[in-house]
Order: sequence, then structure tokens, then C-alpha cells
Amino acid sequence: METSDDPQIKLLLQPWASVCFSEPTRLMVKAWFSDSSYILLLSDLSNMWYESANTEVIQQRSKELNKRLTAPVASILKCLHNLLSPLLEGKENSSVSFSCQLSSSSLILHVKSELLGLPFYWDFHCGTAPLEMMSRHLLRPLMAMSLGLHDQVQELASLLLQKDAEIEDYRENGATLSLERLKTEPFKEESFLHTFETKIGQIGMSLQSMKPSP
Repeated sequence: METSDDPQIKLLLQPWASVCFSEPTRLMVKAWFSDSSYILLLSDLSNMWYESANTEVIQQRSKELNKRLTAPVASILKCLHNLLSPLLEGKENSSVSFSCQLSSSSLILHVKSELLGLPFYWDFHCGTAPLEMMSRHLLRPLMAMSLGLHDQVQELASLLLQKDAEIEDYRENGATLSLERLKTEPFKEESFLHTFETKIGQIGMSLQSMKPSP
């Protein structure tokens, strides 16, 4: 839970998490909660949905879904934050159940748990995220990470080649290993880069399984 003058910046700084709310659909999720509002962002890497809810929306929805429960907005937001946080951290949360209805234009995430000893229900009503939001939260960060990773791989390959040259110089000048098990094969840059690119392709293919069946 945070207070912030710019919720969009706070959301941008939140990490993505891969979450399975209901089989077989797995979604990328990030969320930001304050004492008076929340923003939820979800994507299957083909579509993106989001909801931004303020105090008025939260109060009205709570009255509609939880007629026996009267709780301050801050308590509702704290409850929602506590229910979602374990999933975003890759942990199980047996105190809550989720179900998901989605299409290309909308997504409803149903939540069922308890608050103040009473049944607690919540629906996140998410609409299609604008292209600018998809670019800001997904495309641009992924491109930046991809370029950064490519540079690091090139630097690593260059460093390993230099290390091989250094080791060879030691050998030519009579240096020997005290332990034979420490001996390594010369680094093969072309083979290394080919293996790296193959693994990246395999990861890309595995991400296709996140897409919901038509």
C-alpha cells in the first residue's frame, strides 16, 4: 500500500508477475494500491486489460457485492492488496479463490475471500488498455531489456575470449594447473551465441501457451 502523487509512475515501477488465476489461462499481472484507489494491469501478451478504480467506484461496488459488509475503502483496498500480493510474489494463497472471464475487449476477475469474518466478494472490471499503455508497460521495457541483454552477452563472449588468450599465454610460458579437474575447453563464441539464440526462441514459443484458446 502506498501514497503517491502519480499512480501511473508507481504502476510503471511495479514488476510483472506470471499468475494462473484459473486453468488453463496464465496472465502477466502488475498492480498498484494506495489508501484510496488501485490500478490493475493484465496481459496475455496478445491483449492487455486494465482497471483504475477510485474511492467512489470502490464504495459502490462493495455495496453491490457485499450487502452484509460495511468497511472503509482503505480496509477494502488493504484486503485486496493482501489477497493479490502473494500471487504476484509467486506464492500460494489458500485464503482466496479466483475465477476469470476474458475476451479481447474485457476481462472480469472474480475474487472470493473473507473480510472482518464475513464473506468478501470482489470483481475487477478491466477494459482494453490503450496502445500507449501497452507500449509503456510492455513493449518499451521488453525492448530495453532485450537490447541490454544482447549487449551483456556480447561483452561476456568478448571477456571469455580474452580469458582464453590469457590462459593460453600462461601455458606457452610453462604454467600448469595444480588440479587437472580445473581444466576447461576453449570458449567457442559461435556455438555459444547459437545456443543462446535457440534458447531465446524456445522461451518465446513457450510464452505462446499463455494465450487463451480461441
